[in-house]
Amino acid sequence: MIKEFSLYFLAAFFEILGCYSFWVYFKLGKSYWFLILGVFSLIAFAYALTRVNLEFAGRAYAIYGGIYIVSSLLWLYFVEKQEFNRWDLLGSFVVLIGVCIILLGNQK
Repeated sequence: MIKEFSLYFLAAFFEILGCYSFWVYFKLGKSYWFLILGVFSLIAFAYALTRVNLEFAGRAYAIYGGIYIVSSLLWLYFVEKQEFNRWDLLGSFVVLIGVCIILLGNQK
């Protein structure tokens, strides 16, 4: 299960990095190199997500959605230097419980 969570968090990192790269280019007017970084990051995201050990894509995406939420809040804290509020923490906790239920219920 650690491998599965690692793949989901790796996928989330690359998706957030890719989307953030586009954000930086379009909203902050940074170099076009951010677009290139964004494209390669999104390719890495898609590839990482295909490496999870689940039979159906929809279930993998459901689990990933929860990991994405938690990863986005970690990005908020570490990259954008914004503090969590109690609702961020509570929501992340609830989401992670759901992720664990789906993932554990579908282990082979």
